Amino acid sequence: MSYVTHQKVQRIVDYQSKDNGIQGATAEFRFQVQCFSPSLIKVQVSRNASFFDFSYAVVGKPKECEVGIRETDNEVQITTSLLNISLASKDFCLSFFNKSGQLIQADEKGLGTDWIHQECTVYKSLQKGERFLGLGGKVGNLNRRGMGYTHWNTDYFAYPINGDPLYTTIPFYIGVHSNLCYGIFLDSTSKSHFNFGASNNRFSSFTTEAGDMIYYFIYGQTVRKIIGQYAYLTGTMAMPPLWSLGYHQSRYSYYPAADVERLAQTFREKQIPIDCIHLDIHYMQDYKLFTWNKERFPNHKQTIANLQKQNIKTTVIIDPGIKVEEGYRPYEDGVAENMFIKYTDGTNYSGEVWPGWCHFADFTNPKVRQWWYQWFKEHISDGVAGFWNDMNEIATWGQYLPNNLIFDYEGHGATTHLGRNVFGLLMSRATYEATQHWQKKRYFILTRACYAGVQRYSALWTGDNVVNNPHMLLGIRMLQSIGMSGVSFCGCDIGGFSGNTPPDLFVRWLSIGTFTPFFRTHTMVNSSAADPWSFGEEALEIVRNYISLRYRLLPYIYSLFYQAHKIGIPILRSLAIDFTHEPNIYKEDFQNQFLLGDFMLVAPTTSDAKITEVYLPEGKWYDFYNDDTYIGGKSVYITAPLNRLPVLVKEGGLIPMQSQIQSTEETPQDTLFLHIYNGETKTALEYYEDDGISHSYLENLYHKRNIEWDGEKKRLNFGNPKGTYSSQFKTITLLFHNFEKISNVVVNDVFCSVVEEKHYFMKPISNFDPFY
Repeated sequence: MSYVTHQKVQRIVDYQSKDNGIQGATAEFRFQVQCFSPSLIKVQVSRNASFFDFSYAVVGKPKECEVGIRETDNEVQITTSLLNISLASKDFCLSFFNKSGQLIQADEKGLGTDWIHQECTVYKSLQKGERFLGLGGKVGNLNRRGMGYTHWNTDYFAYPINGDPLYTTIPFYIGVHSNLCYGIFLDSTSKSHFNFGASNNRFSSFTTEAGDMIYYFIYGQTVRKIIGQYAYLTGTMAMPPLWSLGYHQSRYSYYPAADVERLAQTFREKQIPIDCIHLDIHYMQDYKLFTWNKERFPNHKQTIANLQKQNIKTTVIIDPGIKVEEGYRPYEDGVAENMFIKYTDGTNYSGEVWPGWCHFADFTNPKVRQWWYQWFKEHISDGVAGFWNDMNEIATWGQYLPNNLIFDYEGHGATTHLGRNVFGLLMSRATYEATQHWQKKRYFILTRACYAGVQRYSALWTGDNVVNNPHMLLGIRMLQSIGMSGVSFCGCDIGGFSGNTPPDLFVRWLSIGTFTPFFRTHTMVNSSAADPWSFGEEALEIVRNYISLRYRLLPYIYSLFYQAHKIGIPILRSLAIDFTHEPNIYKEDFQNQFLLGDFMLVAPTTSDAKITEVYLPEGKWYDFYNDDTYIGGKSVYITAPLNRLPVLVKEGGLIPMQSQIQSTEETPQDTLFLHIYNGETKTALEYYEDDGISHSYLENLYHKRNIEWDGEKKRLNFGNPKGTYSSQFKTITLLFHNFEKISNVVVNDVFCSVVEEKHYFMKPISNFDPFY
């Protein structure tokens, strides 16, 4: 007797044209190939009588596109304006070609798509020199080739640098080879596996352990275009509150209230900019959700108000476990209203976590998400400005969530097999919707666990990292991958969560964190303090300088967040986005480098580095600190003392900055400082402002304009402003870097002499429309 149950998708027996593609059947399966756009193709294979047509991730709709369908003896050909798709009739193997006839990607012949028991796998041919990028918050090298990964959201405290699976499920990757690139999104919330040539030299593959096989093939001439199409498919982030882009200080945990207020006061006394303090689980009474510990925080509303008086917001942690305790309202109400995840026999599931034995809200049920709203009313009325969703993998002691749990799954019904990986996404969604229910303004939402599409509701951090240099650099690669996977607002625990941080490591980590989207220091209980002044005066001076730099860069960073909101391009960008086919960027010595926006290149180093080798792509690059010039297309050695993390600016760079402030509640001077870096290229920046807190930007209440530089003609052009919001800046100072001592620059058709080599101040002139 054989215990192997294997079914391969084989010869097509029937098909018909439908919905911009085809639907059909083999002897055992149903399939469809649907063109969402000329370059975005949905593939679905099912063993069921009908297709399962539901997704928590996909919000994009199919676009109108011209699709051609032709049958030959051996294949069905599907064509769009950008792709030729071949579907082999005998074995259901798909091949994707561009219009030049180049093979982009193909199913591995002889393997194709198959089921082994309940697992469905698609096998893809490995291309010569093929690299793989993305897959969200995963460990390892930037290039995933030769590695395998599992998606099964898991609480993994102090995970090693090769630990897997971790907290998140974003089953989207990008393949690169032969000057071509493509994307694959596996839309399955089940446990899934990806093999990029691990333990074999024949194929890459992706596997789902339950449900239909549903994946999207994305073709783009650049990685940037692939990311844009994935963003269309799964959505983009809303604009965050401006204050959330400032510096956050956190610890597990700050208490009592007097210590929290003293912490805030010390930041202000030492002139260290800050916008938010996070409260971990010790603010709660016996760790019970939606409570306050009356001994530690006897008047929590006053504490929050006192922080707000110092322009510091309060974010509180929210865990999903509802303590099983008579007299505890969320528990009693949840039981009465039937809001909790259940076993297959209908009894409420209990798992042990911080408060003890807990029930867990079934966020896959729309009624439960609405029930969740009520518990945020008091926090919001008390002035809490941010909510930090933790332990939502679901994490419990024992780390072994039973498989026989029932989830509503939007009325479709599911077990843990499909419900687990989506729990964090839907808790984030419920929290986001709760804030909007009570006050229609922007709140800061943070999560540890998620599924694809989480960017629509929440920022993401990389979980419980470790205090050491390898983890610091791993975190940067994880953020690059997360950014390429649709989640732009992301960060790591600066200084490391697990362990005692030495001064040099904290300084280096924080300097790197200055250039990451989410900028938070966080450390665990019983570890040494990781407040900026905890490491001595020299360290404090460096840290203060970098946090201050973050605030001066906010006009640039906020404009980058607008781009992420609009088209999904990440703020922290892997060099693979713009320099996809340069092999040097994938080398281990250089893979940690990243771009902040289009223009700033950051080269993270270990804390003990005094000099480091940096690879610079083609073009001229300028040292951010002193304007030293480097020619790209090769690696260079740059000094890296602890007080100067290597940062370079690309020629033609346009970087708007503002005067120094201590929080985003403070109004900067009414002059915007625009730094222009000499170069022969054409570059552009879409500068953006809004009120930073409301959703009125969706109704045209913003101020934006294109700023363009033509390096060959030495022309700087400010486009006409768009939107109805009045800029906070009334004048502009232009600072020219690496121009000759006497040079002519044309600003909006007016000739101006640059009489200093750099840092030239230009007063408002006629025909030059400053930022009124």
